[in-house]
Amino acid sequence: MWIDTHCHLDAAEFDADRDAVAAAAHAAGVSRIVIPAVGRENFAVVRALAHRTAGAVYALGIHPLYTPQAHDEDLEVLRREVEASLADPRFVGIGEIGLDYFVAGLDPARQQHFYDAQLRLAREFGLPAICHVRKSQDQVLKGLRRNGVTSGIAHAFNGSFQQARAFIDQGMHLGFGGNVTFERALQIRRLAEQLPLEAIVMETDAPDISPAWLYRKRNTPDQVPGIGAVLAGLRGLSVGELALGTTANAAAALPRLALSSA
Repeated sequence: MWIDTHCHLDAAEFDADRDAVAAAAHAAGVSRIVIPAVGRENFAVVRALAHRTAGAVYALGIHPLYTPQAHDEDLEVLRREVEASLADPRFVGIGEIGLDYFVAGLDPARQQHFYDAQLRLAREFGLPAICHVRKSQDQVLKGLRRNGVTSGIAHAFNGSFQQARAFIDQGMHLGFGGNVTFERALQIRRLAEQLPLEAIVMETDAPDISPAWLYRKRNTPDQVPGIGAVLAGLRGLSVGELALGTTANAAAALPRLALSSA
């Protein structure tokens, strides 16, 4: 049993075969798929998709790459949507939120405004945060500390060991996916090998961050077992041990997973 803790199954890349992609993941042993929102426009989309897809759950949030077109009233919409979702067993947290200092042209102050506001929602409702941390680990961590958020996932983590330890000390889990399958990704592979197993969760970020064997092709959630096999090899574990451990870690990172049946 595996859990894909980050999959944009609502993305246009899956419009032609979305149900088949989900079925293939289930057949491969991926029992749960977490679908994070990226903006107000897809809050209802990810909720509906999670409800019609076996094993799927969803999170609600405004992604940093979507802050240029976001409005302050979107935060109030998010609050209402979160409140309405608290009784929904398929709702697991606030995400995808965070900061991105890699993509050119994004306003850091505007990103920070939306990030902090959403962290305050996470704290208020006692929800975990699924965080985008591209080239922004330190500032994302500062936000978690400042706003008192102590659970969730640092998605696609690619920081230093010191930064990794700081996130873990804050109560966060670290997401690893296709990048770990590239032999030249030395830092990510060292992190995946040496960090405490209890800190690691599996993810794909599908349709993005494909593993080495799908380089430049669409990623899909059924790739989790293959990615997990690479990670297990790096750590000297059996695939079963890694699957069991990372599944337990996902449940710890996103406690509301226990509310919904697969």
